[in-house]
Amino acid sequence: MDKTGEDMIIQSVMCKKQNIDLSSAPWTMHEFFAGSGLVAYSLRRLFTPVWANDISEQKAAVYKANLGCERFVLNDIKNVKGSCLPFAHLSWASFPCQDLSLAGSIGGIHASRSGLVWEWMRVLDEMDNKPKILLLENVAGLLSANGGDNYRVLHMALVERGYSCGAVLLNASHFVPQSRPRVFVIAVQEDCHIPEALVKNEPCWLHSKAAIKLGRELPGWFWWYTEKPPRRVISLKDIIERNVPFDKDDVLRLVPERHQAKLLAHDTMYATGYRRTRNGTQQLELRFDGLAGCLRTPEGGSSKQYLVVRKNGQTHARLLTVREAARLMGAPDSFMLPGSYNDGYKAMGDAVAAPVAQFIGERFLSKIAEAVYND
Repeated sequence: MDKTGEDMIIQSVMCKKQNIDLSSAPWTMHEFFAGSGLVAYSLRRLFTPVWANDISEQKAAVYKANLGCERFVLNDIKNVKGSCLPFAHLSWASFPCQDLSLAGSIGGIHASRSGLVWEWMRVLDEMDNKPKILLLENVAGLLSANGGDNYRVLHMALVERGYSCGAVLLNASHFVPQSRPRVFVIAVQEDCHIPEALVKNEPCWLHSKAAIKLGRELPGWFWWYTEKPPRRVISLKDIIERNVPFDKDDVLRLVPERHQAKLLAHDTMYATGYRRTRNGTQQLELRFDGLAGCLRTPEGGSSKQYLVVRKNGQTHARLLTVREAARLMGAPDSFMLPGSYNDGYKAMGDAVAAPVAQFIGERFLSKIAEAVYND
C-alpha cells in the first residue's frame, strides 16, 4: 500500500474515534483558526461548529481526533470564500498572535501572520447572511502594543461593518494554574438588542488600563460586564503527572542564585521556568506562585517550559509533559493528543484555554445569541 492509501486509512480511523458530542447546542458557529478544537470542546453545549478551518496539519490532527472530520477544512484562509460557508450565529476567530505578542516581533496587525485577520474580514464581507455575533481572540499586546493602534484599526473596521464591540482581558489563571492573559473582542451588529446586565457605563475588572484608554476614545464601544468567577482552587502541583522521570537536572545549574535561595527555603516546592538570556548569560528563571508560565509553541528550546520540584531535600527538573500542558489548558485527560511531543505541545500552547472559552460562552455569547436571535 502506498503512503496516500495509508494516510486515507489513518484519516478514516481518526474520524471514527470522535469522542465529543457536538449535537446538543442550540446555536451554530464558524471557527476560524480553529487549532486543536478546545474552543469547540468548551462551547459544545452552546454553539455547534458548522464549519472550522486551520492551516496546521498537526493541530488539525488533534481537532479531528476529538471532534471528527465532517466540519473541518484544512486550508489557508486566503483560499476560503465567504459565499460558500453555511450560515452560523457566531463567528469565532483566534487569529495569529505572533506580530502582536510582546515576546514576538511586534510587526503589528498588518504584518504577515497577525494580518490574516484581514482575510477573516474579507470572508465576512463575502457572506450573504453574516453572523450577528463576532468573537476575536488574541494576546494582551493587541490592546497595548504600538500605543493601542493595532486595536484601534481593528475596532474601526468592525464599526464600519455595522458592529459595536468592546474588548475584555481575561487571564486563564482564574480557572487553571497557568498565567495566560488573553483579549476577547465581542462584537454585535449595532441594531441588535443587548441584555442590560451584560453592559455597564464604566469599566470593570475585565478591563486593563489599555482597554480603558481605548474604550474612552473609540466610538461603538461596549463596556462588557459580568461578575468574577469563583476563586480557583487547583494549583500547579495538582496537574502534575507523578511517575514521569526527572531527566533535565543539568538545567538546575542555570537557576539564578536568588531563585536557588527560594527553592532551598522550602521543604516542598513546585515551580516552572523558561530559559532566558540575561546580559549574555543563559538562566532558568522560575516562578513560585503556584502557576505555570504562559504556554508557548515549541519552535525553539527556550519555548519549552521546565518543571522544577524540590522534595525530601532534593531538587530535580524535567520538561512539562504534553498531558500536563493539556491540563494547564483545562482539557480533560480524555482529550486525545495524537502525534509527537512537539505536535501535542504546539496544539496546546497555541490554543484557547478551555474554561476561559466556556466562561466567555456562558456569560456573554449564549446570552447575546438568545437576545439577538429570539428578539
